[in-house]
Amino acid sequence: MGKVYLTGAGPGDIELLTLKALRVIKEADVIIYDRLANPDILKEAKSGCEFVYVGKEDGRHIMPQDDINEVIYQNALKYDIVVRLKGGDPFVFGRGGEEALYIQERGVRYEVIPGITSSISAPAYAGIPVTHRGVSVSFRVVTGHESPNKKESQIPWETFKTDDTIVFLMGLHNLPKISKKLIEIGKAKDYPCAVISKGTTKDQIVVIGTLENIVEKTKDVPTPALIVVGRVVELREQLQWFEENV
Repeated sequence: MGKVYLTGAGPGDIELLTLKALRVIKEADVIIYDRLANPDILKEAKSGCEFVYVGKEDGRHIMPQDDINEVIYQNALKYDIVVRLKGGDPFVFGRGGEEALYIQERGVRYEVIPGITSSISAPAYAGIPVTHRGVSVSFRVVTGHESPNKKESQIPWETFKTDDTIVFLMGLHNLPKISKKLIEIGKAKDYPCAVISKGTTKDQIVVIGTLENIVEKTKDVPTPALIVVGRVVELREQLQWFEENV
């Protein structure tokens, strides 16, 4: 039985891949990868490495998560080094915990290789620090796409009344609900927010707006995208750097 590496591919820019992730990718016998992993990473694999695509996006799942878990397990029975390559970080809304539990219960050895999460890197590439002295002393990372099996939201909306930064991942399609909820709990309609599409890549798009107008301003923005809500968004005017270097 082989060993599984639950590996974070980072946010998109291939140079943000960690050295450890790159090492196991080069050694892998099989790489099981998802939609958000930069496909150029696969070019680093050795000759003869097998590739298994298990990508998921809204409304179109190549295979359900339960099947993905089984694919990882079956490949661990077949190969010595199995890399499960996941966009961002495996444990930040990447369902890496579910995959780890599944193979652990079946006696498979595994290791988690963290990846740089888009929740901090995409805002950084947009010139938006998620914390800034005198503006925001903390930040939250919140799913923007809750499980459809839950009848009630698990998001603690009432606790979002402070000026701390909120980053919603996978939330573009739910942006109307998110902006409406935040206004309902008392945030001003002109409260600043940003949508960052394809962050850290040459195709990055950054849209700045308010809770009142961000939905209209981003109706044609492609996924993957994240949402940043907070006063730190106003710093982009001074701190944007990436567009000048692409």
